[in-house]
Amino acid sequence: MAKILVVDDEADLEILVKQKFRKKIRENIYEFVFAQNGEEALERVQEHADIDIVLSDINMPVMDGLTLLSRLPDANPMLKAVVVSAYGDMQSIRSAMNRGAFDFVCKPVDFDDLDLTMQKTIEHVKQLQQTIKAIKENNILKMYVDENVLNFMTHKEFENSLLKNEVLSGTVMFLDVCGFTKITEQVPANTVVELLNSLFDRIVKEIIAQGGHVDKFMGDAVMAVYRGDYHLDRAIDTALAVKAQMSSIQPIVIGDKTFEANISVGINSGEMVSGNIGSASLKRLDYTVIGDSVNLAQRLQSVAKAGQIVITESVYEQVKESFKFEMLGEVSLKNKANQYTIYNVLE
Repeated sequence: MAKILVVDDEADLEILVKQKFRKKIRENIYEFVFAQNGEEALERVQEHADIDIVLSDINMPVMDGLTLLSRLPDANPMLKAVVVSAYGDMQSIRSAMNRGAFDFVCKPVDFDDLDLTMQKTIEHVKQLQQTIKAIKENNILKMYVDENVLNFMTHKEFENSLLKNEVLSGTVMFLDVCGFTKITEQVPANTVVELLNSLFDRIVKEIIAQGGHVDKFMGDAVMAVYRGDYHLDRAIDTALAVKAQMSSIQPIVIGDKTFEANISVGINSGEMVSGNIGSASLKRLDYTVIGDSVNLAQRLQSVAKAGQIVITESVYEQVKESFKFEMLGEVSLKNKANQYTIYNVLE
């Protein structure tokens, strides 16, 4: 249904419009709202946010149609107006169009022509509404979906390659906010969410600054992936930057609890599989990376203590000349047969 605001001071016009369009009114194609001048029209626009188009005369008391045209964008920028007036001279038409009129119909009204003009205007407005809706949905989507996924979605072969994947060399970082679980038991949920989001905002900015992307949030942890040149160095730089950020935050007192921001990090580099994991038939997919190197990064984070950035000896050998380390010794990792010598990145 299209909702149409008719603005005219002729008393019998409302009856005439309802007669001429009675069939479309019955079929719920058109719904009409009426006003006798521009001031009333603005009130109707405020009362009916779903008005699609305006049919307005020019010569009216209180507020004329040309003034109304100049005021409509402030009231509702999506509205389009068609001027219906006996002033059909070129000057009047130009004045109306310059003030934003979408079209102009001369009186006496040919209602068949008016109907076609209304349809054209309504179609234009609906297209605008769909465009705005798509932009809003896209902006919302960007808040939930990583840029890499959006780039993949715009790929020409997207529909035919949903479950295809690629093998790549990259670095995975698992970063956990330490001590957060303890305060969640005694602190209101809203406070917990606000605090965690403020910390995540700092963390994500550092990830983006180093060219990484957030694969997912997992409770109070973040999984980030780095590809391209110096992906391992950039991941370690991120962890060091986030660690510095956390140390600059003053202890946060919540009730009788004190929370000191800190992180534990596991980083690993190697071959992994990137692609959509899930069920296409259920329309539930997760664009992520998987593989043993990814699992190892998560295991390293699980043994890291607060303030530690833990890597394996093989990763240490790749970057030992670029950073300062301390050896932590050998550890057994969950579901791993061999022991690993691990290092903590200091600076």
